[in-house]
Amino acid sequence: MTVTPPRTPRTDGPVPVPPARSVARPGETAEEAAEAADATATPSTATPSTASTAIGAETAVGTGAGTRTKAGADRGGLPSPGADGGGLPAAGADDGELPPPSRGFLAKATLVTAVLSVAGSLLGLVRDQALARLFGAGSDTDAFLVAWTVPEFAATLLIEDGLAFALIPAFSMALARRARGVPGDPVRALVAGTLPRLSLAFVAVGALFIGLAPQLVDVLAPGLPDPALAVDCTRLTATCVVSFGLAGYCSAALRAHRRYAAPAAIYVAYNTGIITGMFVLGGHWGVRSAAAGVAVGGLLMVVVQLPSLLRELRKRTVNEVVAGQEEARPLDTLLLATVLLFALCRQSQVLIERFLASQLPAGAISHLNYAQKVAQMPMILSVMVCTVTFPVVARALAEGDTERARSRVERDLALAACVVLLGTAAVVACAPQIVEVLFQRGAFTARDTAATAGVMRVYALGLLGQTLVGVLVRSYFSAGRGSWYPVGAMAAGIVVTSWIGALSVGAWGVYGIAAANATGITVTALVLLAGMGPRSVPVGIRDVLLELSRPVRAALVATLAGSFAAGRFADPAAALAAGGLTVTVTFLLLGRALGSQGVVSALRSVRSVTRRLSHGRS
Repeated sequence: MTVTPPRTPRTDGPVPVPPARSVARPGETAEEAAEAADATATPSTATPSTASTAIGAETAVGTGAGTRTKAGADRGGLPSPGADGGGLPAAGADDGELPPPSRGFLAKATLVTAVLSVAGSLLGLVRDQALARLFGAGSDTDAFLVAWTVPEFAATLLIEDGLAFALIPAFSMALARRARGVPGDPVRALVAGTLPRLSLAFVAVGALFIGLAPQLVDVLAPGLPDPALAVDCTRLTATCVVSFGLAGYCSAALRAHRRYAAPAAIYVAYNTGIITGMFVLGGHWGVRSAAAGVAVGGLLMVVVQLPSLLRELRKRTVNEVVAGQEEARPLDTLLLATVLLFALCRQSQVLIERFLASQLPAGAISHLNYAQKVAQMPMILSVMVCTVTFPVVARALAEGDTERARSRVERDLALAACVVLLGTAAVVACAPQIVEVLFQRGAFTARDTAATAGVMRVYALGLLGQTLVGVLVRSYFSAGRGSWYPVGAMAAGIVVTSWIGALSVGAWGVYGIAAANATGITVTALVLLAGMGPRSVPVGIRDVLLELSRPVRAALVATLAGSFAAGRFADPAAALAAGGLTVTVTFLLLGRALGSQGVVSALRSVRSVTRRLSHGRS
C-alpha cells in the first residue's frame, strides 16, 4: 500500500504575526497593498541553510519550513535571521534547509529560467529553420514529423506536465517533512522509492515503441506516402522515452529544491543535439539525421542536470546522521495515474491534428507544425512564471498555507495572461512577416509562407486557453493528491477538438484543424476555471474573469493597430519591427489605462530595474 505523508501544517514554533497591513487603502491597487504588507512583514524564523547556493551557477529559492506571516512569504518576506542580504542562505548551518522564497529570489529564478528557456526556444527556431532549409515541407519532412510525435508526447508526459505534476509536490512534501525534523532523510527515501521503478518503466515503454514502430506509424498517419521512412525515424526518436523520463525526474527534483538553472538549460542541450545531427549526418541519412539528433539531444538533457542533482542528494542532514535512512516511499498511485492521463489527453490534440492532416495534400502536416511552433512561443514565455512558482505553491500547500497559495496562483494568472495576449496580438498582426523572416529560404517557398501564416493566425486564437490550462492545472495537482477533474476537463476539450476538426477539415483543410485546436483548448480552460475551489486552490473565479477581460480588450486594439502598421512596409523585416513595436506600445498603454494587474506589475518591475541601473551608474 502506498504511504502518503501527512499534510497537516506545522504547529510548533513561534506564533505567526500578521503583516501590518493586508488590505488596500483607497486608490491603491491590490499589488501595491501586497508590496506594502511585504515591507512591514515580521522576519521569518526559518532555519538558515548551508552555503551551497550560488546564484548565477545554480539559482536557488528558499524552501524553509519555519513559521512565517500568512499573507504570503513568497511575496518578498524578510530573510530569516542569520541569512545573507536578499535572502541568500548563510554559511555554517547544518540542516540543509533554505529560507522562505522572497520576491527577489523568485525574480532571479524567473530571470535565469527566462534567459535559458528563451535560448532553448531560439535554438528550437534554428532547428526548425534548418529542417525547413534542408528538407523543405514535403513528404520527407512529414515522415519525420510523424516520428516527432513520440518526443512531443514524451516531453509533455515526462518533462513539462505529467511527471512534474506528481514529483514536484512529492519532493516538496519530503522537504517539508525534513524541515519538521522527521527522522532520516525523506528526500532520499522518496528517490529510493521512485527512481528505480520509474526507470524500469521508461525502458519498457521505449522498447515497446521501438518494436511496434510500424503499427504506430499506421495509426498516427495512415495516409502517409512514405511510411518506411517514418518507421525508421520513429525507432530513433523512441529512445527519448528513457532519456526524457530521466531528464524530467531530474528537473522536478531540482525545481523542488529551488534550483532552476540546470532544468532550464535542457532544451538548449536538446536542440543543440538535433541541429548538430542534421548538419553532420544530413548529407548521408537525409531526414533520419534529425531523428538521430533527437536521440542524442535527449541524452544531453540528462547530462546537463545530473551533476546538480547528485550534489543535492549527497547533502546529509542532522536528522539523517542521528536516526539513519528513512524507509523508501513510492509515489501515490492515483496521483501518478491522473497526472499522466491528463498529460496524455492534452498531447492527444497533436495526434488528432496529424491524423486529420495526413489525409490532406503533402506538406499539410509541415505547415501545421511550423505554424504551431511559432504561435506557441508566447505561451511558452507566459507559463515560465508558473514553472518557477509551482514548487512555491506546492510547498505552501504542504505546509497548510492555502492563502499564500491562492495569492500566488491569482498573480500568476494575471501576469501569464498579459504575456500571452501581448504575444498573441503580435502573432496575429504580423504572421506573414514572421514566417517569411524565419523560414522563407531554401526549400521553403512563398506558398509555404502564406499557408503557414494563415494557420498560425488561427492557432493564436487558442493561446490564452493554452496558458490558462497550464496555470490552472498546476493548482489541481500542487497538493500532491490525485484528481480526476482535470482529466475530465481535458477530455471534454478533446471531444470538441475532434468533432470540430472532423466536420471542418473537408471544407477548410488545415485552417479547420487549427480552429478545432483553439476551440477545444479554450473549452478545457473554461471547465478548469469553473472547477477551482474545493478540488484546487480556491481562487476567486469572478475576480479572475474580470481581471482577464482587461488585457483581452487591450490585445484586440493592439492587434488592429499592429496589423495596420505592418501593412505600411514592403520589407518583411521592417514591417515586423513596426508591427511588433506598435502592438507592444498599444497593449501596454491600454493595459495600464484599464488597470490590468499583470501590466501594472510588469511596468513597475521595469521601473524598479531601470532605477537600480541608473543608481549603479551614478
